[in-house]
Amino acid sequence: MTLFKSMTIAAILAAATALPAQAGTTFDAVKAKGFVQCGVNLGLYGFSAPDDKGNWSGLDVDACRAVAAAVFGDSSKVKYTPLSAQQRLPALQSGEVDLLARNTTWTLSRDTANGLNFTVTNYYDGQGFLVPKALGVKSAKELNGATICVLPGTTTEQNLSDWFRANKLTFKPVVIEKNEELTSAFFSGRCDSFSSDASQLAAVRANEAPKPDDYVILPELISKEPLTPVVRHADDQWADIVRWSIFAMIAAEEKGVTSKNVDQQLASPDPEVKRILGVTPGNGKSLGLDEKWAYNIIKQVGNYGESFDRNVGKDSKLKIDRGPNALYTHGGLLYAPPFK
Repeated sequence: MTLFKSMTIAAILAAATALPAQAGTTFDAVKAKGFVQCGVNLGLYGFSAPDDKGNWSGLDVDACRAVAAAVFGDSSKVKYTPLSAQQRLPALQSGEVDLLARNTTWTLSRDTANGLNFTVTNYYDGQGFLVPKALGVKSAKELNGATICVLPGTTTEQNLSDWFRANKLTFKPVVIEKNEELTSAFFSGRCDSFSSDASQLAAVRANEAPKPDDYVILPELISKEPLTPVVRHADDQWADIVRWSIFAMIAAEEKGVTSKNVDQQLASPDPEVKRILGVTPGNGKSLGLDEKWAYNIIKQVGNYGESFDRNVGKDSKLKIDRGPNALYTHGGLLYAPPFK
Protein backbone atom coordinates (compact mmCIF):
# COMPACT_ATOMS: atom_id res chain seq x y z
CA MET A 1 0.00 0.00 0.00
CA THR A 2 1.41 3.39 -0.97
CA LEU A 3 1.81 6.24 1.46
CA PHE A 4 -0.76 8.21 -0.54
CA LYS A 5 -3.36 5.45 -0.22
CA SER A 6 -2.62 5.07 3.47
CA MET A 7 -3.09 8.80 4.04
CA THR A 8 -6.29 8.83 1.97
CA ILE A 9 -7.82 5.94 3.89
CA ALA A 10 -6.76 7.49 7.17
CA ALA A 11 -8.39 10.78 6.18
CA ILE A 12 -11.61 9.02 5.22
CA LEU A 13 -11.70 7.09 8.48
CA ALA A 14 -11.00 10.24 10.46
CA ALA A 15 -13.83 12.07 8.72
CA ALA A 16 -16.19 9.16 9.23
CA THR A 17 -15.46 8.96 12.95
CA ALA A 18 -15.71 12.74 13.36
CA LEU A 19 -19.19 13.10 11.90
CA PRO A 20 -21.24 11.35 14.62
CA ALA A 21 -19.63 13.50 17.30
CA GLN A 22 -20.98 16.62 15.56
CA ALA A 23 -24.39 15.26 14.62
CA GLY A 24 -27.20 16.21 16.96
CA THR A 25 -25.28 18.92 18.85
CA THR A 26 -27.93 21.63 18.44
CA PHE A 27 -30.82 19.21 18.81
CA ASP A 28 -29.45 17.88 22.09
CA ALA A 29 -28.82 21.40 23.39
CA VAL A 30 -32.32 22.53 22.42
CA LYS A 31 -33.91 19.55 24.17
CA ALA A 32 -31.82 20.13 27.28
CA LYS A 33 -32.83 23.79 27.67
CA GLY A 34 -36.46 23.17 26.71
CA PHE A 35 -36.96 25.72 23.93
CA VAL A 36 -35.77 26.84 20.49
CA GLN A 37 -33.83 30.12 20.44
CA CYS A 38 -34.92 31.68 17.17
CA GLY A 39 -33.34 34.71 15.51
CA VAL A 40 -35.96 36.96 13.92
CA ASN A 41 -36.38 40.42 12.43
CA LEU A 42 -36.40 43.42 14.76
CA GLY A 43 -39.99 43.95 13.66
CA LEU A 44 -41.38 43.30 10.19
CA TYR A 45 -45.14 42.90 9.94
CA GLY A 46 -46.12 39.65 8.26
CA PHE A 47 -42.80 37.93 8.95
CA SER A 48 -41.76 38.55 12.55
CA ALA A 49 -43.10 41.27 14.79
CA PRO A 50 -44.27 41.49 18.42
CA ASP A 51 -47.63 42.91 19.46
CA ASP A 52 -48.05 45.33 22.36
CA LYS A 53 -47.99 42.36 24.76
CA GLY A 54 -44.76 40.95 23.37
CA ASN A 55 -46.39 38.08 21.47
CA TRP A 56 -44.57 37.39 18.20
CA SER A 57 -46.29 36.48 14.93
CA GLY A 58 -45.45 36.20 11.25
CA LEU A 59 -44.47 33.78 8.51
CA ASP A 60 -40.93 33.38 9.89
CA VAL A 61 -42.26 33.10 13.44
CA ASP A 62 -44.44 30.22 12.24
CA ALA A 63 -41.30 28.45 10.99
CA CYS A 64 -39.85 28.73 14.50
CA ARG A 65 -43.11 27.54 16.03
CA ALA A 66 -43.24 24.58 13.64
CA VAL A 67 -39.79 23.42 14.74
CA ALA A 68 -40.80 23.74 18.40
CA ALA A 69 -43.97 21.74 17.75
CA ALA A 70 -41.91 19.03 16.04
CA VAL A 71 -39.32 18.82 18.81
CA PHE A 72 -41.45 19.38 21.93
CA GLY A 73 -45.02 18.84 20.77
CA ASP A 74 -45.59 22.45 21.84
CA SER A 75 -45.28 25.34 19.38
CA SER A 76 -44.93 27.86 22.21
CA LYS A 77 -41.52 26.51 23.25
CA VAL A 78 -39.68 29.31 21.44
CA LYS A 79 -37.70 32.32 22.61
CA TYR A 80 -37.13 35.08 20.09
CA THR A 81 -33.94 37.08 19.55
CA PRO A 82 -34.58 40.24 17.48
CA LEU A 83 -31.63 40.83 15.13
CA SER A 84 -30.64 43.55 12.68
CA ALA A 85 -29.49 42.61 9.17
CA GLN A 86 -25.88 43.04 10.26
CA GLN A 87 -26.29 41.03 13.47
CA ARG A 88 -28.18 38.03 12.09
CA LEU A 89 -25.44 35.86 10.55
CA PRO A 90 -22.88 36.35 13.35
CA ALA A 91 -25.60 35.52 15.92
CA LEU A 92 -26.20 32.17 14.22
CA GLN A 93 -22.50 31.44 13.67
CA SER A 94 -21.66 32.14 17.32
CA GLY A 95 -24.44 29.91 18.67
CA GLU A 96 -26.45 32.80 20.12
CA VAL A 97 -29.46 31.40 18.26
CA ASP A 98 -30.33 27.83 17.22
CA LEU A 99 -32.21 28.84 14.10
CA LEU A 100 -32.29 32.02 12.02
CA ALA A 101 -35.72 32.71 10.51
CA ARG A 102 -35.28 36.35 9.55
CA ASN A 103 -36.23 36.99 5.91
CA THR A 104 -32.68 36.02 4.88
CA THR A 105 -31.80 35.52 1.21
CA TRP A 106 -30.13 32.24 0.27
CA THR A 107 -26.92 33.03 -1.64
CA LEU A 108 -23.86 31.01 -2.59
CA SER A 109 -21.43 32.94 -0.39
CA ARG A 110 -23.69 32.76 2.66
CA ASP A 111 -24.17 29.04 2.10
CA THR A 112 -20.44 28.34 1.85
CA ALA A 113 -18.01 30.94 3.21
CA ASN A 114 -20.21 31.75 6.20
CA GLY A 115 -20.49 28.16 7.38
CA LEU A 116 -24.28 28.03 7.13
CA ASN A 117 -26.89 25.63 5.80
CA PHE A 118 -30.04 27.03 4.23
CA THR A 119 -33.01 24.73 4.71
CA VAL A 120 -36.27 25.27 2.77
CA THR A 121 -37.32 28.56 1.20
CA ASN A 122 -40.48 29.71 2.96
CA TYR A 123 -41.00 32.85 0.86
CA TYR A 124 -39.91 33.59 -2.72
CA ASP A 125 -39.40 37.32 -3.07
CA GLY A 126 -37.65 39.92 -5.21
CA GLN A 127 -36.23 43.38 -4.64
CA GLY A 128 -38.42 46.31 -5.61
CA PHE A 129 -38.88 50.04 -5.18
CA LEU A 130 -41.38 52.00 -3.08
CA VAL A 131 -41.98 55.57 -4.25
CA PRO A 132 -44.43 58.38 -3.48
CA LYS A 133 -47.14 58.64 -6.12
CA ALA A 134 -46.41 62.36 -6.22
CA LEU A 135 -42.99 61.59 -7.70
CA GLY A 136 -44.80 60.63 -10.90
CA VAL A 137 -42.56 57.62 -11.56
CA LYS A 138 -44.08 54.57 -13.26
CA SER A 139 -40.95 52.46 -13.76
CA ALA A 140 -37.70 51.86 -11.91
CA LYS A 141 -35.88 52.91 -15.08
CA GLU A 142 -37.13 56.45 -14.42
CA LEU A 143 -35.09 56.60 -11.18
CA ASN A 144 -31.87 57.80 -12.82
CA GLY A 145 -30.03 60.00 -10.31
CA ALA A 146 -32.53 59.24 -7.56
CA THR A 147 -31.70 59.11 -3.86
CA ILE A 148 -32.56 55.63 -2.54
CA CYS A 149 -32.92 54.52 1.08
CA VAL A 150 -31.37 51.10 1.75
CA LEU A 151 -30.40 48.88 4.71
CA PRO A 152 -26.74 47.87 5.12
CA GLY A 153 -25.66 44.27 5.58
CA THR A 154 -28.11 42.99 2.97
CA THR A 155 -28.05 41.82 -0.63
CA THR A 156 -30.02 44.97 -1.44
CA GLU A 157 -27.00 47.26 -1.80
CA GLN A 158 -25.23 45.00 -4.29
CA ASN A 159 -28.45 44.37 -6.23
CA LEU A 160 -28.96 48.12 -6.61
CA SER A 161 -25.41 48.69 -7.84
CA ASP A 162 -25.63 45.77 -10.28
CA TRP A 163 -29.02 46.79 -11.68
CA PHE A 164 -28.28 50.49 -12.07
CA ARG A 165 -24.92 49.75 -13.68
CA ALA A 166 -26.48 47.23 -16.08
CA ASN A 167 -29.08 49.80 -17.11
CA LYS A 168 -26.50 52.62 -17.41
CA LEU A 169 -28.20 54.61 -14.65
CA THR A 170 -26.94 56.22 -11.46
CA PHE A 171 -28.34 56.55 -7.93
CA LYS A 172 -27.35 58.01 -4.57
CA PRO A 173 -27.67 55.56 -1.65
CA VAL A 174 -28.79 56.64 1.82
CA VAL A 175 -27.64 53.81 4.08
CA ILE A 176 -29.20 53.58 7.55
CA GLU A 177 -28.88 50.51 9.78
CA LYS A 178 -32.13 50.64 11.79
CA ASN A 179 -35.42 49.88 10.05
CA GLU A 180 -37.41 52.55 11.87
CA GLU A 181 -34.83 55.27 11.10
CA LEU A 182 -34.64 54.20 7.46
CA THR A 183 -38.40 54.28 6.94
CA SER A 184 -38.62 57.59 8.81
CA ALA A 185 -36.03 59.05 6.45
CA PHE A 186 -38.00 57.85 3.44
CA PHE A 187 -41.39 59.11 4.61
CA SER A 188 -39.88 62.46 5.62
CA GLY A 189 -38.77 62.97 2.01
CA ARG A 190 -35.05 62.40 2.47
CA CYS A 191 -35.09 59.69 -0.22
CA ASP A 192 -36.91 59.50 -3.55
CA SER A 193 -37.34 55.75 -3.15
CA PHE A 194 -37.00 52.95 -0.62
CA SER A 195 -35.59 49.70 -2.03
CA SER A 196 -35.90 46.32 -0.34
CA ASP A 197 -37.67 42.99 -0.73
CA ALA A 198 -41.12 43.63 -2.17
CA SER A 199 -42.74 41.92 0.83
CA GLN A 200 -40.97 44.30 3.20
CA LEU A 201 -42.05 47.28 1.09
CA ALA A 202 -45.66 46.09 1.31
CA ALA A 203 -45.34 45.83 5.11
CA VAL A 204 -43.75 49.27 5.40
CA ARG A 205 -46.43 50.86 3.23
CA ALA A 206 -49.29 49.18 5.12
CA ASN A 207 -47.99 49.87 8.61
CA GLU A 208 -45.76 52.93 8.56
CA ALA A 209 -46.85 55.19 5.72
CA PRO A 210 -48.78 58.27 6.92
CA LYS A 211 -51.19 57.60 4.04
CA PRO A 212 -50.55 54.20 2.40
CA ASP A 213 -52.48 55.12 -0.73
CA ASP A 214 -49.98 57.91 -1.40
CA TYR A 215 -47.25 55.35 -2.14
CA VAL A 216 -46.79 52.73 -4.83
CA ILE A 217 -44.47 49.74 -5.36
CA LEU A 218 -43.04 49.92 -8.87
CA PRO A 219 -43.65 46.89 -11.11
CA GLU A 220 -40.02 45.80 -11.60
CA LEU A 221 -38.38 43.21 -9.40
CA ILE A 222 -34.62 43.46 -9.91
CA SER A 223 -33.46 40.31 -8.11
CA LYS A 224 -34.29 36.84 -6.85
CA GLU A 225 -34.68 36.71 -3.07
CA PRO A 226 -35.39 33.17 -1.82
CA LEU A 227 -35.98 33.91 1.88
CA THR A 228 -34.96 30.84 3.83
CA PRO A 229 -34.52 29.73 7.48
CA VAL A 230 -30.86 28.99 8.23
CA VAL A 231 -28.87 26.69 10.54
CA ARG A 232 -25.16 26.10 11.09
CA HIS A 233 -23.00 23.70 9.12
CA ALA A 234 -22.00 20.32 10.59
CA ASP A 235 -25.26 19.52 12.35
CA ASP A 236 -27.22 17.38 9.92
CA GLN A 237 -29.90 16.16 12.31
CA TRP A 238 -30.92 19.69 13.27
CA ALA A 239 -30.90 20.78 9.61
CA ASP A 240 -33.13 17.80 8.75
CA ILE A 241 -35.60 18.65 11.53
CA VAL A 242 -35.91 22.29 10.41
CA ARG A 243 -36.10 21.31 6.74
CA TRP A 244 -38.81 18.68 7.19
CA SER A 245 -40.82 20.83 9.58
CA ILE A 246 -41.31 23.32 6.74
CA PHE A 247 -41.87 20.54 4.21
CA ALA A 248 -44.61 19.16 6.49
CA MET A 249 -46.53 22.43 6.24
CA ILE A 250 -46.19 22.47 2.45
CA ALA A 251 -47.14 18.79 2.07
CA ALA A 252 -50.14 19.25 4.35
CA GLU A 253 -51.50 22.04 2.15
CA GLU A 254 -51.01 19.90 -0.95
CA LYS A 255 -52.96 17.07 0.69
CA GLY A 256 -55.71 19.35 2.02
CA VAL A 257 -54.79 18.73 5.65
CA THR A 258 -55.44 21.80 7.83
CA SER A 259 -55.35 22.71 11.50
CA LYS A 260 -59.13 22.34 11.52
CA ASN A 261 -59.44 18.91 9.89
CA VAL A 262 -56.19 17.24 10.92
CA ASP A 263 -57.90 15.03 13.51
CA GLN A 264 -60.36 13.74 10.92
CA GLN A 265 -57.47 13.22 8.48
CA LEU A 266 -55.93 10.69 10.87
CA ALA A 267 -58.44 8.26 9.35
CA SER A 268 -57.51 9.19 5.75
CA PRO A 269 -56.98 6.23 3.40
CA ASP A 270 -54.21 8.20 1.61
CA PRO A 271 -50.86 6.44 2.36
CA GLU A 272 -48.94 9.74 2.15
CA VAL A 273 -51.25 11.44 4.63
CA LYS A 274 -50.85 8.47 6.98
CA ARG A 275 -47.06 8.82 6.80
CA ILE A 276 -47.17 12.60 7.30
CA LEU A 277 -49.40 12.35 10.34
CA GLY A 278 -47.55 9.42 11.88
CA VAL A 279 -50.41 6.93 11.55
CA THR A 280 -47.92 4.87 9.60
CA PRO A 281 -44.79 5.11 11.77
CA GLY A 282 -41.18 5.54 10.68
CA ASN A 283 -40.62 9.18 9.76
CA GLY A 284 -40.46 10.30 13.37
CA LYS A 285 -37.83 7.70 14.19
CA SER A 286 -35.78 8.78 11.17
CA LEU A 287 -35.62 12.34 12.52
CA GLY A 288 -35.23 11.36 16.17
CA LEU A 289 -38.70 12.76 16.94
CA ASP A 290 -42.06 11.52 18.16
CA GLU A 291 -44.14 9.99 15.36
CA LYS A 292 -46.74 12.75 15.80
CA TRP A 293 -44.20 15.52 15.07
CA ALA A 294 -45.87 16.64 11.83
CA TYR A 295 -49.37 16.23 13.28
CA ASN A 296 -48.35 18.62 16.06
CA ILE A 297 -47.08 21.18 13.54
CA ILE A 298 -50.27 21.13 11.51
CA LYS A 299 -52.57 21.09 14.54
CA GLN A 300 -50.83 23.98 16.31
CA VAL A 301 -49.37 26.10 13.47
CA GLY A 302 -51.34 25.06 10.39
CA ASN A 303 -50.32 24.17 6.88
CA TYR A 304 -48.31 26.57 4.70
CA GLY A 305 -51.40 28.09 3.08
CA GLU A 306 -52.96 28.84 6.46
CA SER A 307 -49.75 30.50 7.63
CA PHE A 308 -49.39 32.52 4.42
CA ASP A 309 -52.99 33.77 4.42
CA ARG A 310 -52.89 34.65 8.12
CA ASN A 311 -49.60 36.55 8.00
CA VAL A 312 -49.12 38.11 4.57
CA GLY A 313 -52.02 36.99 2.39
CA LYS A 314 -55.74 37.54 2.12
CA ASP A 315 -56.42 37.53 5.87
CA SER A 316 -53.67 40.07 6.63
CA LYS A 317 -53.28 43.79 6.01
CA LEU A 318 -50.76 43.07 3.25
CA LYS A 319 -53.10 41.10 0.95
CA ILE A 320 -50.13 39.68 -1.00
CA ASP A 321 -51.03 37.25 -3.78
CA ARG A 322 -49.55 33.76 -3.57
CA GLY A 323 -47.68 34.18 -6.87
CA PRO A 324 -44.49 32.08 -6.78
CA ASN A 325 -45.38 31.08 -3.21
CA ALA A 326 -48.27 28.95 -4.44
CA LEU A 327 -48.01 25.18 -4.59
CA TYR A 328 -46.44 23.76 -7.75
CA THR A 329 -49.88 22.33 -8.58
CA HIS A 330 -51.14 25.93 -8.82
CA GLY A 331 -48.28 27.38 -10.85
CA GLY A 332 -46.03 28.25 -7.89
CA LEU A 333 -42.64 27.03 -6.68
CA LEU A 334 -43.61 25.23 -3.47
CA TYR A 335 -42.91 21.51 -3.60
CA ALA A 336 -42.31 19.01 -0.80
CA PRO A 337 -40.43 15.73 -1.40
CA PRO A 338 -42.26 12.48 -0.59
CA PHE A 339 -42.68 11.50 3.06
CA LYS A 340 -41.25 8.01 2.61
